[in-house]
Amino acid sequence: AVAQVEALIQQLESGDLPLEDIFSQFEQAVTTLQQCDSYLTEKRQQVELLIETLE
Repeated sequence: AVAQVEALIQQLESGDLPLEDIFSQFEQAVTTLQQCDSYLTEKRQQVELLIETLE
């Protein structure tokens, strides 16, 4: 997912995309980052729960 976002950022920074493609690529990057954030939040909660069961 990180590589995908980095590729999207490179495309955005290149300045070669038409305006409507820029918005589409930006939206895709934001969606991917939100999915990553949700995944990491879920995994962090699982780790915290496991740590609590060890105490």
